Amino acid sequence: MIEIKKTPMDLIDDIYSLAYWMTGSEKASSELLNTTCLNADLKAPETEVLKTFRECYLDTYGQHADLDMHETTKESVSLIDSLKQWTADIKLSVLLSELTGLKHAQISDIIGKPVDTVRLWLFWGRKFFAHDNLMRASA
Repeated sequence: MIEIKKTPMDLIDDIYSLAYWMTGSEKASSELLNTTCLNADLKAPETEVLKTFRECYLDTYGQHADLDMHETTKESVSLIDSLKQWTADIKLSVLLSELTGLKHAQISDIIGKPVDTVRLWLFWGRKFFAHDNLMRASA
């Protein structure tokens, strides 16, 4: 199978699209694109650039999670952070598959989870996107 290498401009377009879908805001998308470009070598392999995008997204925006926890303990903050990263990774997995056309193994490499986990996330993530809109990011 012939693999088509994306140019840096193709990657910038993909990153902006991913950022817009993740944040829902043109301003936030531009900021996330700029942060990613500053932290990544756009001549690096596509998966490395997208790993940098993921890190920039999680560092800057995370994922909004409304959890009603009455006590703020170290454990509850850690749980909330884990859930934010989990939902962001599911959403990013779906977007990487649908917008950039990456294969499951490539997404697995970017997210840092096993291929079977990515397949499960893609199945449920697509359902969330299509039916419940539960994975909408806060900007």
